[in-house]
Amino acid sequence: MSMVVLLASAIAVIGVWVLISEVRKKYVTIWLGSYLRQQLRPRYVALPGERTHILFCLVDHFEPLAGPTKAVERQRMEAWAERYPRLAQCHTDSDGRPPQHTWFYPGEQYDEECLEGLSGLVRGGFGEIELHLHHGYDIPERLEARLRHAITQFSKHGALITDEDALKVAYAFIHGNLGLNNSRGVESCGVNNELPILRDTGCYADFSMPTAPCESQTRKINSIYYAHDKPGQPKSHDDGTDVEVGKKPEGDLMIIQGPLAINRANRRYGIIPRIENAEISCSNPPTPSRIRLWVSQHIHVKGRPDRIIVKVSCHGAEDRNREVLLGEPADQMYSYLEAEYRDRPGYRLHYVTARQLYNIIKAAESGLTGDPNLYRDYLIPQYRNHADPILHSTIRR
Repeated sequence: MSMVVLLASAIAVIGVWVLISEVRKKYVTIWLGSYLRQQLRPRYVALPGERTHILFCLVDHFEPLAGPTKAVERQRMEAWAERYPRLAQCHTDSDGRPPQHTWFYPGEQYDEECLEGLSGLVRGGFGEIELHLHHGYDIPERLEARLRHAITQFSKHGALITDEDALKVAYAFIHGNLGLNNSRGVESCGVNNELPILRDTGCYADFSMPTAPCESQTRKINSIYYAHDKPGQPKSHDDGTDVEVGKKPEGDLMIIQGPLAINRANRRYGIIPRIENAEISCSNPPTPSRIRLWVSQHIHVKGRPDRIIVKVSCHGAEDRNREVLLGEPADQMYSYLEAEYRDRPGYRLHYVTARQLYNIIKAAESGLTGDPNLYRDYLIPQYRNHADPILHSTIRR
């Protein structure tokens, strides 16, 4: 056997070994089967004269207090308060709205100055505040108490309570440790029945997924579905019932997932395709090819394929990510979205918050038709801090 053949064989063996190692290390086997089945489905093509609506939702695991000093924390908030309006005011969707950012603020890191800074952005019409929570080695009673305490603190700024007379609690949730329903072990959660606790405290949907390449990633991907609590079992949201037009809700909590795919255009070592989990970061900016891949996963309410949900995530308070979210990369992302899906015939672009996206999903589930813009406030009205900066110290339940 020649040296060339031996070398080629050695390279092939090494390649296979590296591939297997990557698959195991990044838990790809959890969801790969679901992904491959989805890729075999016929691609959606709109009929002549039909419009395709792109619902773009950016959810931010916003943690400004993860800094060495109070001065650094203040600088982070000042950067967002000053720079985000300048960026957003340069862009509009098909409804004339600027980009809508959803800041999922950590409940266990409450800071009056930070929450009031974000509320200023909300009052300016640039997005909304939702609830993020890190917890571990927890028990159900303590988790519920933590959630209710965070809601009370946030409500002082008009967040997580609607403008109804009763000041009703409503919130979207992201698990801070990527461990929803104890899916990553007790050190990252500890509560198997997290779904009903979230539901009972006012949560309308979870926005944690995808979590790949973490072991907490679900088998069900690129979907909008209701998860069912399975008493005593962790990771009960691993599968569920698709949200479908004309079908009654069945389950404990809606799971709104973002795109998850294999990015064959972006390869490690130039060989192994990378995981595309729709997270924007300094090391993975939002390029046109990524945006097209997000859209092509075609996340939608079953029976409404003309409304494509593109929910992407970021950690916007991290210093290393500031430029990619407030500078030129973000500006280019919004410009591309607008050129492709606002200005191109046959498309309409909608920048939505997490709450607005949920409302539009529920309207589709109820069988309502027409422009999604009509349903931004369909079930859950705007939060109090949209139009009223007065602080609220109590919540009537």
